Amino acid sequence: MRVSVPLSALEKSYVAEGGNAVPPYTMATLAVPRGFDPMKTWPVLIVFSSSDHQFPSWYDLMGLYRVPALAEGWVLLTGDGPKPAPRVDSSGWRAGHTLAALDALKRSFPGSSKWPIVCAGQSGGSKRASYMAPLLAAGGYRVAGIFLEGMNEERITQGYRRFNPGRDFLRTPIFLSSGVRDMIATLDQQNAVENSMRRTGFENIRHTTFPGGHQVLPTQLQEGLRWFRKGM
Repeated sequence: MRVSVPLSALEKSYVAEGGNAVPPYTMATLAVPRGFDPMKTWPVLIVFSSSDHQFPSWYDLMGLYRVPALAEGWVLLTGDGPKPAPRVDSSGWRAGHTLAALDALKRSFPGSSKWPIVCAGQSGGSKRASYMAPLLAAGGYRVAGIFLEGMNEERITQGYRRFNPGRDFLRTPIFLSSGVRDMIATLDQQNAVENSMRRTGFENIRHTTFPGGHQVLPTQLQEGLRWFRKGM
């Protein structure tokens, strides 16, 4: 389901980062598993795409995450700006639209404000997800994990220092998925990402590898989602 939702004043200030024109609405994309009952508690996967090719986050949600995540009983959500593409695909642009989508979820299902959320991304989307997770935690959302695939540059430290979600955030489960034949985010680079996170103080890190390249492997995503759920 994809619907247009309003932006708050704060969310408009975020999307304007970098000189972007503020659009009249956000496009929120929601996918729910079979048997969804909003009176129950559901884990929510917030998907972020890379800025490469100007793909919106809903594109990755549908193509990379939807089938395995729904099979595991997860709700999926993204927030994207309407076309045309922004002048600058900034972190503020992504943050404002994501927050607007979460606000819309809360209005539709009031209990969802307490649902655990996990941020997920692949390649550049992993940088977005790791940078945005501290912002969401600082905003009062229950961040229960971060799934990162093909990440060649560590960004969570920058987000942690900027948004200051508190030291408890350092215990957030982080699942790193690395293809051993990845030429875009090499295994050495992804090991360096893990080491940088640990130096900052993140310790609840699970780093797994698979015999593939720069891709989200459904079995790896499934493993990560099950691991996050054990800690909820």
